[in-house]
Amino acid sequence: MNKSLPSRRLSVAPMLDWTDRHYRYMARQISRHTWLYTEMINAGAIIYGDPERFLLKSDCENPVALQLGGSEPQALAAAAQKAAAWHYDEINLNCGCPSPRVQKGAFGACLMNETALVADCLNAMQDAAPECAVTVKHRIGVDKQTDYQIVADFVGTLREKTACRTFIVHARNAWLNGLSPKENREIPPLKYDYVYRLKQEFADLEIIINGGIKTNEEIALHLNHVDGVMIGRECYHNPMIMRDWDNLFYGDTQPAIEYEELVLRLQDYAAVQIAAGRGTILRHMARHYLGLMHGLKGARQWRRMLSDAQLLKPNRPELIAEAWAQVVQADGRFAS
Repeated sequence: MNKSLPSRRLSVAPMLDWTDRHYRYMARQISRHTWLYTEMINAGAIIYGDPERFLLKSDCENPVALQLGGSEPQALAAAAQKAAAWHYDEINLNCGCPSPRVQKGAFGACLMNETALVADCLNAMQDAAPECAVTVKHRIGVDKQTDYQIVADFVGTLREKTACRTFIVHARNAWLNGLSPKENREIPPLKYDYVYRLKQEFADLEIIINGGIKTNEEIALHLNHVDGVMIGRECYHNPMIMRDWDNLFYGDTQPAIEYEELVLRLQDYAAVQIAAGRGTILRHMARHYLGLMHGLKGARQWRRMLSDAQLLKPNRPELIAEAWAQVVQADGRFAS
């Protein structure tokens, strides 16, 4: 395992359909040290599908983690072995997504009720990918389990039975019936104090908090109680929140990237990806850039141009710079 990796003080959550390789390239240009996570990928898709489709990444993405979904130790081990060959730094098991609990091949939060199976999965993954950190992301309970002891027993058992030492805790219950995945991110109440208690009880473990965190001020407060903070939707809708993280939370004194430099890098990246001939089109990348100008004059024009089907159709990477020119025109602080 590479000991020179930055700590997991900050990380971007795995988000389905959002944290693909194009989003992660952009995020890495904004922060050098923040950990990035893939969207959740089913273990079977990696084993039986095209590994390149699911595992391809840019060399600059590291530190980067692959999140796997599944509940069959052998399948997870085979997927972990393939992921290690693609130089992922961490492989994370999803025990947090709300999904139907009993069907074969179920994954996500329902596994919190089967701690012994989770232990088998983590051990199989670690044996198959000894150079990678194997971690778990989970909730604080399932359905109406409201007692702290539920999550404490889950973590304590895995600490005892596996080599897993990093636990990423979404500070909500998962309600497996009656709520959509979106509602499961919003309706079950946040209990940050449960995550703080886990760190107090298991001081030797790396405990990372997740759920509803949106500002640098909130991040700083949480870091008084836990080892790391994982941010989800805010990093997608307002990616430039990451711009100050290297300085604020990693002590990196290099200047933050300028907007214009970022735009140029994204245009160059788009040109390379389109030319690579994997069926990548400008829209695949531009859809992740819509929130970049959040809070700036001209942001609406930026979003409009980069989501306009007619403008995107010719696959011209220069469209990114042209949209930026509209921001410069509207927001006087960027005028040269």
